[in-house]
Amino acid sequence: MPGWQTLLLLTFPPLSWAGNAIVGHIAAGAVPPITLNFLRWLIAAVLLTPFAWRGVREHRAALRRHAVLITVLGMLSIASYNALQYLALTSSTPINVTLIGASMPLFLLLVGVTFFREPVRRHHVAGALLCLVGVSFVLVRGELARLAQLDFVPGDLYMLAATVAWSGYTWMLRKNRPTLPLTVFLYAQIVAGVVVSIPFVSWELGVAGEQIAWGWKTLGILMYVATVPSLLAYFAWDRAIASAGAQLPVFFVTLTPAFAAMLSTLLLGELPHWYHGVGLAAILVGIWIAQRR
Repeated sequence: MPGWQTLLLLTFPPLSWAGNAIVGHIAAGAVPPITLNFLRWLIAAVLLTPFAWRGVREHRAALRRHAVLITVLGMLSIASYNALQYLALTSSTPINVTLIGASMPLFLLLVGVTFFREPVRRHHVAGALLCLVGVSFVLVRGELARLAQLDFVPGDLYMLAATVAWSGYTWMLRKNRPTLPLTVFLYAQIVAGVVVSIPFVSWELGVAGEQIAWGWKTLGILMYVATVPSLLAYFAWDRAIASAGAQLPVFFVTLTPAFAAMLSTLLLGELPHWYHGVGLAAILVGIWIAQRR
């Protein structure tokens, strides 16, 4: 069983990402999706520079040696996952997007078996399926007939790609993490992801003609997403994977919808219902089953 410190590290990222979903909902129409992701990480890089620059200079030889790996990690996490998620919400429904994202434990198992030759045990599969059942129960509001109303659109494919990207990132982080200080390593990934994102942002603002509605609301949104769900959550995620392995943290990601329901009640006045409790119970039991050794 993981210790209390590890449990806190595992819980903070889904809580902060639930907050990111609420703020992202508020940001709709103010900032284009790819640009929102780009500005989020650009601001995070600026904020992290004073704390990371000295370490970057001291470890520049190791950074050059692992440049390809760091670029791939930055592309999968910084440049891909959240940008694809924001893109998914432009053509798909929140129900579809969240449901596909909740299937991450299954994709993690699939990626581990396919690319990293990881054994799959029955309790991993059982836990993953139970987590998915719990989240699905919440999303369909306890009415199984709603499953027949789910249609796949281009946004659903974006979210599938995002889920696969994050699963690959988690496994690579577990298997191939360079021996670099966390601040230096995270900073290098952010810079790589920001650079990779530049052509896509240029297309969105130039060719697609999207615009940013600048104002205090937009600035507040950008500062929040650049700090809490970005820097703080990534530090906790890295430490959680180092402590608990690659599989268990992703099961905790399925808590994000439950946290989103609580935050919606506090911030948006949307009250939870009985099916939220049933779904959360299934998720917690699934996590318990999955982490059994």
